Amino acid sequence: MGLTRVLGRTGRRVGAIGMGCWQIGGSWGDVAEDAALETLQAAADAGVTFFDTADVYGDGRSEKLLGRFLPTAPEGVFVATKMGRRADPHDASAYTLDAFRAWNDRSRENLGVDTLDLVQLHCPPPPVLTTDAVYEALDTLVAEGRTRAYGVSVETVAEGLDAVARPNVASVQIILNPLRLKPVTEFLPAAAEAGVGVVVRVPLASGLLTGKIDENSTFAADDHRTFNRNGEAFDVGETFAGVPLGAGVQAAKRLAGVAGDVPLAAFTLRWIVEQPGVSVVIPGARNPEQARANAAAADVAAPTTAQLDAVQEVYRDLVAEHVHDRW
Repeated sequence: MGLTRVLGRTGRRVGAIGMGCWQIGGSWGDVAEDAALETLQAAADAGVTFFDTADVYGDGRSEKLLGRFLPTAPEGVFVATKMGRRADPHDASAYTLDAFRAWNDRSRENLGVDTLDLVQLHCPPPPVLTTDAVYEALDTLVAEGRTRAYGVSVETVAEGLDAVARPNVASVQIILNPLRLKPVTEFLPAAAEAGVGVVVRVPLASGLLTGKIDENSTFAADDHRTFNRNGEAFDVGETFAGVPLGAGVQAAKRLAGVAGDVPLAAFTLRWIVEQPGVSVVIPGARNPEQARANAAAADVAAPTTAQLDAVQEVYRDLVAEHVHDRW
């Protein structure tokens, strides 16, 4: 895959389209182990080099699957994991050096590596992001050789801006897609100026921007699109990008028209990659076909000026009123 970017302060060059590994871990319905490994291999074969996971995806299952995959993975594969959600997500006092070491040790064991490529704080309570001791502890993890770099995964633009102001934050992970435009103008320029990499998650709005979901779609009981529709389990912005299903479906239909002959998912991924400051986008995949289709978006032509303007129009007409100001 020829479309590559440098991932901020890590200095590592990665494919601009990566793979998010939440789906193979849990909360998206069951994915058999063999299918998960085949999906990882299909992504790598298609040129994907950046894989994003977390210690809580399937209580470590996602990391362990990656750990089985890594010994035969192509050279240059980069794995980013996350930590922090094993603690009370509202307890800022839990983010201590001792906790970081314990979480880090567990991830390294799951992944079968001595040193992590990148560890990210996993949507921590906002006070964590303004606490000097937290960054000092993260610096200690790097000094101890437990991780090569660290970043932060955030829910809001304000949190992202707090993170990029810190001198050793290598990357920030944030939600951005045609249904979530605030980061384009209010976050990406600041990240680029600071030299911080940007990892874009929820790019397809939990499947809405594949064009394969309608108002009558149903999901398994253990799929977050069933149990977190209104933010019952975690931030509602992680499910359908926080947009009500009906409004999201209508926006997706309009956007499919904007995409023209290009599949909506591929158009969306290419649109994201085209935003100045984005390093890598991490669509998920539950099977090899999805992994290959995601990777192929790198070969799609960049959106035209007319298409970029049309995306803005769809957002203004159908989405903006539903998006919380904090996002």
